[in-house]
Amino acid sequence: MPIQELIRKHGIAPDDQKTLRAAFDFAEKAHGNQKRASGEPYTQHCLETANLLATWGMKDPMILSAAILHDVPENTDNTLDDIRKKFGDEICFLVLGITKLGRIKLRNQKDPTYIETLKRMVLAMAEDIRVVLIKLADRLHNMRTISALPYEKQQRIARETLEVYASLAARLGMGEVRGELEDLSFPIVMPKEYNRLVTQVKSRIENAQHYIPRAKKEVIKILKQNDMKFLELKGRIKHMYSLYQKLQRPEYDGDLDKVFDINALRVITNSVENCYAILGILHKYFRPIPGRIKDYIAVPKPNGYKSLHTNVFGPEGKYIEIQIRTQEMDAEAEFGIASHWEYSEFEKIKKGKKVSQKKLEWVRQLSEWQKDEVGSPDEFFESLKIDFFKNRIFVFTPKGDVKDLPDGSSCVDFAFAVHTDLGINCGGGKINGKLSKLETILKNGDVVEIVRSKTPKVSRDWLKFTASTSARNKIKNYLKKNSPGLIERWTPEFMKRK
Repeated sequence: MPIQELIRKHGIAPDDQKTLRAAFDFAEKAHGNQKRASGEPYTQHCLETANLLATWGMKDPMILSAAILHDVPENTDNTLDDIRKKFGDEICFLVLGITKLGRIKLRNQKDPTYIETLKRMVLAMAEDIRVVLIKLADRLHNMRTISALPYEKQQRIARETLEVYASLAARLGMGEVRGELEDLSFPIVMPKEYNRLVTQVKSRIENAQHYIPRAKKEVIKILKQNDMKFLELKGRIKHMYSLYQKLQRPEYDGDLDKVFDINALRVITNSVENCYAILGILHKYFRPIPGRIKDYIAVPKPNGYKSLHTNVFGPEGKYIEIQIRTQEMDAEAEFGIASHWEYSEFEKIKKGKKVSQKKLEWVRQLSEWQKDEVGSPDEFFESLKIDFFKNRIFVFTPKGDVKDLPDGSSCVDFAFAVHTDLGINCGGGKINGKLSKLETILKNGDVVEIVRSKTPKVSRDWLKFTASTSARNKIKNYLKKNSPGLIERWTPEFMKRK
């Protein structure tokens, strides 16, 4: 891809073209005759990284220039100072952030150096999310061309991608990016499981490839007959790694017949009102499967995902999932935060100013780690695994407020999420109106009411069933102040012996 094609393809404004051309000329001169393992010029990787960012909606010249320059300090004789002198502090700052993230290598997870590097990655994200977006684009293009590398290196990079970068994409709401990263990593990291699944679903996928076009035609006909406004109708087959993960869950137990969303249609319309109207029309023609209707518009997922999902006996009486969303929701679902967050919004976040939406609430939560005392590398990695890479659930207060918690959270986690004082005085809990034990694990959509005790009830036993780092730290801090000597028994080393 020549630089001119990048500019033309994404309609880069004339005033910004000069910066991009200067960045490319600098990178091309710095990389010289360097080739990638695939044999292509190294600058092609830099341009493809910028191309992905622009495709996701990030067309600011600063981020695109940083993407083009991102490998210069690591792979050439030019330094960050050279970049600063030529392009200024902002582009240099972004390139520095990418350079730091590039040092992450998934080795022994007990390695303190690795843990500290991982911590820098998270803190860099909290400081400027653009750094992570560039890194995700860089990693996605590297994964698309990974076959040129030695197999051992492929395995390390693919495992790192699956365990770190796909999770980052998920947390940013970048569903399509996450899905591609996972699917590119899956056959390398788990070849036996991948081959077994491919064999298992081969006939279904072949059938889906023929069925989806027929189903699209039928649904389009129905929508037009009922004067339903829609912009586009897409068909898709479920990502392989996502299917693999679903089959591992106890309720599926490896049974493909229990999976209803291998085939899916996606209706894109122009308003929320039309989303619900289209849902009603489709249910008039296709019988919905009980319990398989999900309204993520009224209650979005914690990462901001919005859509209506319904599983129906579709055209020809076959199971099919139909997703209904607006164009904006679709862009968010595919490219997450990158799809519509303008540079001015990032500037507000960086300067601590308020923004009109809560898109980056979790980033502000991550930035609070800097204020918390995290003792050993083991403790930090545990907090990262629990609060960052685990799935999230949303739980309601009796007034309808939503609390975003890590999967595996209990009533105690919920109480501390509402208020520290409520957590300290948590005497019991009601889940969906029924009295429940404090250690009861919460599920998506639960309505939780905390029964307040007259005196604090904090116990070291609570650490056994709290999942959020925030709650665990508050429990430990309380016990340190009020029960000296007890908390030392609940170090990571002690828990391992248990």
